[in-house]
Amino acid sequence: MEYYVWTEKMSVGYQGRPLIKQIQIGLKKGEILTLIGPNGAGKSTVLKSIARQLDLLGGTVWLDGRRVAELSGTELSRRMAVVLTERLRGEMMTCQEVVATGRYPYTGRFGILSGEDRRAVAEAMELVHVTEIGGQDFARISDGQRQRVMLARAVCQEPEILILDEPTSYLDIRYKLEFLSVLQEMQRKKGLTVIMSLHELELAQRISDRILCLNGRYVDRFGTPAEIFQAGYLSKLFGVSQGSYDEVNGSMELSAARGKAEVFVLAGAGEGRPLYRRLQRQGIPFATGILFRNDLDYPVAKALAAEVIETEAFEPVPEETLLAAKRAVDSCGSVICCREDFGTFEAANRELLAYARQSGKLRQDLEKPGSTKARYLLQ
Repeated sequence: MEYYVWTEKMSVGYQGRPLIKQIQIGLKKGEILTLIGPNGAGKSTVLKSIARQLDLLGGTVWLDGRRVAELSGTELSRRMAVVLTERLRGEMMTCQEVVATGRYPYTGRFGILSGEDRRAVAEAMELVHVTEIGGQDFARISDGQRQRVMLARAVCQEPEILILDEPTSYLDIRYKLEFLSVLQEMQRKKGLTVIMSLHELELAQRISDRILCLNGRYVDRFGTPAEIFQAGYLSKLFGVSQGSYDEVNGSMELSAARGKAEVFVLAGAGEGRPLYRRLQRQGIPFATGILFRNDLDYPVAKALAAEVIETEAFEPVPEETLLAAKRAVDSCGSVICCREDFGTFEAANRELLAYARQSGKLRQDLEKPGSTKARYLLQ
């Protein structure tokens, strides 16, 4: 069989009632598949069904050419490790003892750890950065620490396939990145196959080889990150009605202030974003420009500004675009410049700044126009 993990017309649900039908997934060994979708879309149900923790309502799950349903419990636990959102009851156990339970598929009926088992436990704890809390009571550590201990337990199991339900949900940004880096390292060095769900779309986009999109009734889309992160698709999948999400740039913004622009912001090179968001928080509609379409400010400006004066990247600014920017300055009550200086191809913005200064609309009360302080001191 071409695929290491293959689901054939898989249907999943609870108590005989199907939730999602006809799920077709093909995953090669060493690939990372991420499930995304709104809350309640069926991500955990799919993961539990693949892991044989829920009975299939139809179809088959294949693992390396064999039906998962036909594998013995011991063989399945040696090949597959699972970390779900339900908490392990680890009363009277240290964190190291919890991690060591990942070796039970190898220890025999008495659960006695060999030297090799102990090395595997130590390496897993070091890999996931929980060695320093190994002697602490598992029941008394934080949610984030508990999540990392459970991840170490799964790694310690030395599986061929790892199934994770929201593994980064309790981790701070440092440990999110460290954990995903560990997954990538195990993927590359050991051929580990990973199937997981994530809420963080930007992480899913970066780490996944394949992405499965669920909407609660069926598989909406299955493909590579490039095929999934198409303009407008994820906003539709998640039913975004307030604010905006830019799939291409990964920019998520709240709803723009309504009304006619009151302030014109001269920005660019990423310098305008803090001020754009401050204006949005204060409910002040604004216009901005002149922005090249590849500028760092552009995605945020498109989401939050009442008007964006924009132009094609790597091309001279057309005269009519400069005139449109001047008209926008004329219609606003004041102008704020976020830039200290302008580049070689930004002569139009230099002229626009001079125009704003001559019109008397440039905010002189913000100390030096264009200073760092001017980016934040809107009163």
